[in-house]
Amino acid sequence: MGSVIVTLLPLIIASAVMPAPIIIIIMLLKSSTQGVLKASAFVAGMTTLRLLQGIIFGLILTGSSSSAVDDSSGKSAVVSTLLLLLGILLLIAAYKKWDKEDDPDAPPPKWMAMIDSMTPLKAFGIGFGLLLIGAKFWVFTLSAIGTIGEAELGQPAGTLAYLLFVLLAESIMLFLIIIRMILPERSKSVLDSTSIWLARYNRPIVVSVSLIFGLIFLYQGVSGLLN
Repeated sequence: MGSVIVTLLPLIIASAVMPAPIIIIIMLLKSSTQGVLKASAFVAGMTTLRLLQGIIFGLILTGSSSSAVDDSSGKSAVVSTLLLLLGILLLIAAYKKWDKEDDPDAPPPKWMAMIDSMTPLKAFGIGFGLLLIGAKFWVFTLSAIGTIGEAELGQPAGTLAYLLFVLLAESIMLFLIIIRMILPERSKSVLDSTSIWLARYNRPIVVSVSLIFGLIFLYQGVSGLLN
């Protein structure tokens, strides 16, 4: 299973460093009331959708991958196509952000305005909805499911690999929540400085991350389809 996790690393890292969920988590943690609870509910919403995606699409992509694997390359046409699509989406996002266009997967402004007054249940819904409407998040998850499926690990190991993907994809958000719980006072300055830094460098971060991982996934997708 270790080799599968290594293969998933680009997907894990790209999922983990997407700025929009991190910005929302920081704003929730800085909320005047129930910050930790609302942030935890937000992550729980994201996790719930990812688990549902794993259950629903795991069987579909596992079957497709197993039947479409190229013996010479070991990479299925389904996974290669998903990686190609993900690469294209990320490159488009990089261009739009560089050209100062809004990211279609970014949270709507009204969500940001209501963060301080929202309930944990609404935070759960926003976490669920952010992944539900975000095309890049869908392709991240489906690519991970397809990669795990084509490795033919068997159900227990495959399930564990997917749960590790979900955990690591949310690791930065979980880390911020844990720090806020353990160091409630000292973490305020860290969250403030992090939010200021993200706000100041959001554009170059999004452009750089989208461009780098877009090229990586584009190459993996094209090479997988050609081999």
